[in-house]
Amino acid sequence: MPIRIALADDQPLVRVALRALADADGEIEVVGEAGNGRELLELARRTRPDVAVVDIRMPVMDGLEATRQLALDPALAGTRVLILTTFEIDEYVFAALRAGASGFLLKDEEPAELLRAIRVIAQGDSLLSPGVTRRLVETFAARPAAVAPNLALLSDLTEREREVVALVGLGLSNDEIAQRLVMSPATARTHVSRAMGKLSAHDRAQLVVFAYETGLITPGRPPT
Repeated sequence: MPIRIALADDQPLVRVALRALADADGEIEVVGEAGNGRELLELARRTRPDVAVVDIRMPVMDGLEATRQLALDPALAGTRVLILTTFEIDEYVFAALRAGASGFLLKDEEPAELLRAIRVIAQGDSLLSPGVTRRLVETFAARPAAVAPNLALLSDLTEREREVVALVGLGLSNDEIAQRLVMSPATARTHVSRAMGKLSAHDRAQLVVFAYETGLITPGRPPT
């Protein structure tokens, strides 16, 4: 079955280009287009897409608020959000991930990278473009190093779950986590899922932010 996507961008030419790219792929189906966040919510509730490709700056309701509302709607639990924007401002990255976005990609990426991102996110993984990931790490590296992890936020996690969240924060896949910790991929997935549930994380991408903010990971040092 094709991956069903919804497009949300206030520029019609951008939507036309994205639709043409998806149509040429053959395995991705565009179920509808929206010019703002409110239209996207209506479209998503009507069509239940697998992935919503969303711009940040839109009138009426921006992409961040639309992402928050998508993430909070139980009926749209199967819809994941890929933020696609011209802006690489750090605040946007953090806000998008906290809102529940599964990925953040810049519009100047190669078309093939966008198609790959849609597939990755549809499969339940998260994705940040290399440029965004670099900015994310640089921003945390510029902050004063945490003396110790924030134990109040970590208290609900077991020791093993903390290890797993730290490795997710380093960008490791479930298979790579399994190899690193000498466990099966199924066990790694279980630990990731349990950690996400305890932390109310909508997606693995939110675990990345959590790992940095709590001090589980400090750029330039091994995981705590």
